[in-house]
Amino acid sequence: MTGPQVAALGGGHGLYASLTALRGACEVLTAVVTVADDGGSSGRIRAEMPVPPPGDLRMALSALCEDTEWGRTWRDVLQWRFATGGPLDGHAVGNLLIAGIWDRTGGIVEGLDWVARLLRCEGRVLPVSTEPITVSAEVDCEDGAIRVVGQVAVATAPGRVRSLAIEPPDPAVPAATLEAIAEADAVILGPGSWYTSVLTHFLVPRVAAALVEAGPRTILTLNIADEDEETAGTDRADDIAALRAAAPGFCPAVVLVDASEDDTALRVCVEEWGARYVAAPMRERGTLDRHDVERLREQYEALIAWVRSGGARVR
Repeated sequence: MTGPQVAALGGGHGLYASLTALRGACEVLTAVVTVADDGGSSGRIRAEMPVPPPGDLRMALSALCEDTEWGRTWRDVLQWRFATGGPLDGHAVGNLLIAGIWDRTGGIVEGLDWVARLLRCEGRVLPVSTEPITVSAEVDCEDGAIRVVGQVAVATAPGRVRSLAIEPPDPAVPAATLEAIAEADAVILGPGSWYTSVLTHFLVPRVAAALVEAGPRTILTLNIADEDEETAGTDRADDIAALRAAAPGFCPAVVLVDASEDDTALRVCVEEWGARYVAAPMRERGTLDRHDVERLREQYEALIAWVRSGGARVR
C-alpha cells in the first residue's frame, strides 16, 4: 500500500499546526483553506482587488515550505510584515506576492501553485473558493440577537453565535478543491477558529456536500481551551452542537480531543453522534490553547492508518 493521500481543511494558525504535523506523514498532502478573512493586510487587499484574502493561504504555504535553507528563507520572507508608518505598514510580503501573481496570471489556483513552487512546498494549497467570501452571524447577546457581518466582527462579537451565513451563498469552487476532498484517503478538519475557520467550509454548498460524502474518512480535531473570543463561554460539546446544526448530514469517523478537554459528557456527545472518540495529551507545554506538533503527528498517523483500514482497531 502506498502512503496516504490527505486533505486538511481550515485556516490560520490551526491549519498551520495540522499541516506541520502532517508533513512527512502522508504521500500527498493538500490544504483547503478558508477565504473569509477581512481584517488586517488581507482585508485591505480584498477591499482593493476582486480576489480572495491571501493571508490564510499564505500561512498554509509557509507551513508546507521545503525544510531547507531555500524553503525556510522564502517562508520567512512570505511571513515578513512591513513596519513603515505608511501605506505598506502591516502588510505581509507574502500577501502582496500572492495578490501580485494573481493580478498577473488571472488564475487563483495557478498563482498559488507558482508560489508553492517558489517555496518548494511539500504539498498543495487550494482555496475553498476562488471568490472572496463574506461571513455573517446571528449572535445572542445581553440586549438580544444581533447580526454582525465580516470575519473580524463575527470573531470578536460579544455573545454566542446562533447561526452563520455567507455571501455569495454559492461561491465558485475550484474543481481541484473538490477532487482533493473526494480522492483523499483521510480528511483532517480543524483545529482552528471554530466558526470562521472550520464551520465556514460547510457554508459553501459544493464543499459541504463533498465533506458529507467524506465523513467516514474524516478526522475532526477539536480545539484546546477557549482563547478566541468567538467561542468564549462555550465548551467542546457546544462546538460539536454548532457543527451538527450547520451540517446535519455530516458525521466524522473520529473526533480527536486533547486530554485536558476529556470528560464523560463530551464522550457521550461524540459517541451518540456516531463517531469514534479519541482523547490524548496534545497540548504544547507552556501554552493554553496550542497543539504540540509532534504529539499531533503521532495521533494523525495512527488515526489515518485506522481510517484507511476501514475502521479496524489501531494497535
